Amino acid sequence: MDYDIIIIGTGAGGGTLAYALADWGKKILLIERGGFLPHEKQNWSPEEVFDRARYKTSEIWYDRDDKPLRPGMNYYVGGNTKVYGAALPRFRQEDFGELTHRDGISPAWPVSYAELEPYYTRAEKIYRVHGKIGEDPTDPPRSADFPYPPISHEPYIEELAEKLKDAGLHPYHYHMGLDLNEQDRSLGACVRCNTCDGFPCLLDGKSDAHINAVLPALKSGNVTLLLNALVKKLHTNARGDEISAVEVERNGQTEMLQAPIVVVACGAVNSAALLLRSANDKHPNGLANSSDQVGRNYMSHHGTVAMAVNPTKRSDVIFQKTIAINDYYFRGPHYAFPMGNIQAVGKLQPGMLTADVAYVPRPVLKYITNHSCEWWIMSEDLPDPNNRVQLTRDGSIKIARKFNNMEPHRRLVETFKQDMRKAGYPIYIAKEVGIEFLAHQCGTARFGRDPKTSALNEWCRAWDVQNLYVVDASFMPSSAAMNPALTIMAMALRVGDYLRSTF
Repeated sequence: MDYDIIIIGTGAGGGTLAYALADWGKKILLIERGGFLPHEKQNWSPEEVFDRARYKTSEIWYDRDDKPLRPGMNYYVGGNTKVYGAALPRFRQEDFGELTHRDGISPAWPVSYAELEPYYTRAEKIYRVHGKIGEDPTDPPRSADFPYPPISHEPYIEELAEKLKDAGLHPYHYHMGLDLNEQDRSLGACVRCNTCDGFPCLLDGKSDAHINAVLPALKSGNVTLLLNALVKKLHTNARGDEISAVEVERNGQTEMLQAPIVVVACGAVNSAALLLRSANDKHPNGLANSSDQVGRNYMSHHGTVAMAVNPTKRSDVIFQKTIAINDYYFRGPHYAFPMGNIQAVGKLQPGMLTADVAYVPRPVLKYITNHSCEWWIMSEDLPDPNNRVQLTRDGSIKIARKFNNMEPHRRLVETFKQDMRKAGYPIYIAKEVGIEFLAHQCGTARFGRDPKTSALNEWCRAWDVQNLYVVDASFMPSSAAMNPALTIMAMALRVGDYLRSTF
């Protein structure tokens, strides 16, 4: 069958783009390397999801020292949004300009916040984002209110928020994408459970690309979904300036698929790997890589999970991820450089800890988690051309990454430790995440205005291949210090408008 557009990947980028183009009247093929994530009771099992990694890929990647690692990747319709925490904030307006950090420069984008703002607004409606204007002093300007009201704090979190306010901070209701109606709970699928952040949603109450974008796109009749189909390589015409075929491996067979427009949206690591794997005589260093930028500038945020414990106060919180703090986003106390974002994570449970602290008796773990509040502390990872995605001799993926800008991140972790102690939490346990953290991967095919220094133009089209687009976090020239999903979704909508107006 002939198609007008082939989109490779069904996550925040590919799924949203399919949604944006579904009513255009074009024939669209949406390719997913996996299948549908099954609805089963194990969706909500901490032991199955975290300890046994039931839904993560079993493939092996390698780090800069060629040591094997098991990547935190989920290959299902919806991509990693099937298990994300549903955090959907906008980047700050200043993130689109050049920012000076402790270890270097976060570069300006080829588009401004004002250009992307209408698409943020559209994405918030599609993905049911909840929030409240005026709480966070770093919030960028908006053309419209949030489509849904803020998700309320439970009493325990409300009390903590007041203590943080008394200390001079500005905690706010975090911007979340959920099918939740707190006025009439029967009108939404979300039940505010303790198995949301990092879990698949058994009730489809989380706003993910599968539920909010792919399924509506399929209902149009213009979109075909091809499952369990792994794209191995992109082929070009003899001149090397157009994709002539998409090579797909499915059911042990190889197929060649064709379309006038091809969109790669496999995630920043796999998209870069696909382009590198598609090298030919016209593109000896990888497809669309005359700038030598494909695979380079890999970023994934610096993150620390912090557990603050008050041994005398029991936590009865079920849905904890409703609060965030940006007071240190652009500068710290007596510190001139940006530090980052602080946000609550889903409530920690003993089964989520067993793999890391197998030697601690389960009753002890239960006592700790019954008296704790957990946080995700996140700082900007600066682009470095030597931090890159590469292929090994056998075609496996290698991520060569040297962590940068860590001093402000550790300063942020320590600063918040003091804040939590003032709020009544004398015990504070912090653990930095390593290279296996891939949820915020970005930057491996940056867009820009100069083909010598970027792989894509401002519309995410490859400079070297005129019918090739990359619409996932690969395009980002910087990572900011906010969850990237909504920015990917907004850019997919922007590219969708461009394709409609151009073809």
